[in-house]
Amino acid sequence: MLARHRIQFPPVHGHNLSQAEAYFYIVENGDHIKLRFHDYDAIYTRPGLYEQLFYERLKCTSPEKVGELLQHSLAAARQNGNELRVLDLGAGNGMMGEVIRKLGAARVVGADIIPEARDAAYRDRPSVYDDYYVADFTALTDKQLEGLREWNFDCLTSVAALGFGDIPPAAFFEALRLVTAGGWVAFNIKETFLDHNDQTGFSRFVRELIFSKYLQVYQLERYVHRLSMEGEPLHYYALVGRVTAPVPAEFLSQTGVD
Repeated sequence: MLARHRIQFPPVHGHNLSQAEAYFYIVENGDHIKLRFHDYDAIYTRPGLYEQLFYERLKCTSPEKVGELLQHSLAAARQNGNELRVLDLGAGNGMMGEVIRKLGAARVVGADIIPEARDAAYRDRPSVYDDYYVADFTALTDKQLEGLREWNFDCLTSVAALGFGDIPPAAFFEALRLVTAGGWVAFNIKETFLDHNDQTGFSRFVRELIFSKYLQVYQLERYVHRLSMEGEPLHYYALVGRVTAPVPAEFLSQTGVD
């Protein structure tokens, strides 16, 4: 049984915080400790806090939604989930990896930039990942890259980790290039990232990818990712596509993304 944590949200009146700025308090031994929603290192070291905050309190549905759309896409392509060799980027403590396991994936490898994520995954879901890389995908070492290539990934997943600086475009791009031609990509992004008025690097990169010859989109669905602290729905897009050809190294620079 995981410990229950005392979570308190700040008063919403007068606040207009972005998702990247949002914070909460956790009460421990009488002290009110302020944590940002993206302070993953501190959150993961507290067993059950991530699930209690995002899935119980804020009703996050994204792993199940992305997994559902991936399953539908596999069925449409008459492919079994138990054939997949999956790289789960921004894996955290294994929420998406657990969903992929339920699809029967042959191999699931996690990757995150902080060791606290890997430690939490092995603590909370020890049977989910066949391996777990703590690595910066914008600066992979030759040894890390060689090890990742040996898995022959035919699926990349990334849930609730893209577009806020947690995983920059260059990191997602390097992970995408590890997926074999004919392999799958399944991820979610905030709805504004598909708006042409959004000129952030990740937004431009995703739009270029969607309309490129390197990705065939199977599923694209708008849905409620989770609630905000104010109880308002935060809409995201879940996308599942198939890599139609190897993505060239120059693709990222061609999109104008650093």
